Amino acid sequence: MSREQAIAQTLATFDDGRFLQTLARRVAYRTESQDPASGPILHAYLSEEIAPYLQTLGFRSRIVNNPVPGKSPFLLAERLEPDAAFTVLTYGHGDVVRGYDAQWREGLKPWDVVVEGNRWYGRGTADNKGQHSINLSALEQVLAVRGGKLGYNVKIILEMGEEDGSPGLNEVCALHAELLKADLFLASDGPRVAASKPTMFLGSRGVFNFDLHLKLRDGGHHSGNWGGLLRNPGIRLAHAIASLVDENGRILVPGLLPPELPASVRAALKLIEVGGGPDDPEIDPDWGEPGLTPTERVIGWNSLEVLAFTCGNPTMPVHAIPPTARAHCHMRYVVGSEPAQFLHHIREHLLAHGFDDVEVRGTDVHMAATRLDPDDAWVRWGLASMERSSGKTPALLPNLGGSLPNDVFSETLGLPTLWVPHSYAACSQHAPNEHILADLSREALQIMAGMFWDLAEQGPAVMRQRA
Repeated sequence: MSREQAIAQTLATFDDGRFLQTLARRVAYRTESQDPASGPILHAYLSEEIAPYLQTLGFRSRIVNNPVPGKSPFLLAERLEPDAAFTVLTYGHGDVVRGYDAQWREGLKPWDVVVEGNRWYGRGTADNKGQHSINLSALEQVLAVRGGKLGYNVKIILEMGEEDGSPGLNEVCALHAELLKADLFLASDGPRVAASKPTMFLGSRGVFNFDLHLKLRDGGHHSGNWGGLLRNPGIRLAHAIASLVDENGRILVPGLLPPELPASVRAALKLIEVGGGPDDPEIDPDWGEPGLTPTERVIGWNSLEVLAFTCGNPTMPVHAIPPTARAHCHMRYVVGSEPAQFLHHIREHLLAHGFDDVEVRGTDVHMAATRLDPDDAWVRWGLASMERSSGKTPALLPNLGGSLPNDVFSETLGLPTLWVPHSYAACSQHAPNEHILADLSREALQIMAGMFWDLAEQGPAVMRQRA
């Protein structure tokens, strides 16, 4: 019984095709949570695929309804051992974005895993069926090598609505807080900083959506008769947006910014580079907050983005001054920001700059910013385990540039959170032709087997360090 044996057995599941077979079976479930008619298939993924599999590993599972009417179910599972030294909670989501079947290139289908060289195509391969399948496969082999005894408890929450904004996740965790009680959260989602660079992140930037509306009159008016006499809402709203963020992407509203970039975060990001991959877009070096590196801007700072802007009829324009304009915007923000005051600051800023006719509306999509201390004992343990397994120095991100419902685990459940992603930024996760990389996935299996093994051997000592 050894760490090397556990890793070897885990890699064997990849090399002999068992992992691919399991992933293909899971991808075949059309679990589109954004489709209101997908309820039965979302439930089936849990009841037919995941729960029976977990039972073979010694887990007791239950499927609970979402407290939000009409939304997706959850699976809660636990594997308890007598005299366990601590408990680990892991997470995944079995739902996916819409398949967009007709948009995939010839030879690919979203619900079939197609292997082309190093790429495995299929909806959910990267987000998130492939990622939680890697973790469960590694756990299975560690359990087998250790004779079914880990020395710690494992609990699982699998949701089926993450791509719909995780409705009900916080409520379910609060309601079942005792069942989900743990000492460490360890899960996988999102991308590595680079495909070849094992990565750990400790939280995520928050996301805050808002709309800007401008209605100047009822109905359009002929531009030949009224052009130069009537205010144009598109021009007016464009200038309102320009007062919030300048032509180089710098936020101009002090209340929308964090107070500082902490020294610990700056130090953790010093050796991290974003972009540069063969399929990555070229970074605009002068975009965003001046004085920060590209990595600091996307990981350690706030950004304001215009996601959509409509005025008139863009697909069939006519020679008329439109009556209305609308922009859908959002903030990505870090710990230390005050999202509860964002709308207030935006309204006050627009009023101060003469845009009293622009209406600011908040939306119901919001995730909080979270970040575990990079010097936490669990972080040091996890990085050492990853390096031992991969032979590479892992990248440590204090938080992901994107957003995840990490606040549910770090705040509602009060857990230290470690995320070890198994995808990469150019995986097309929300687009046609989504895929994972075979070599990355094999390395991820190796890393996770090492981590589950090291939890058994070193976890009690880490618990004592944190006490």
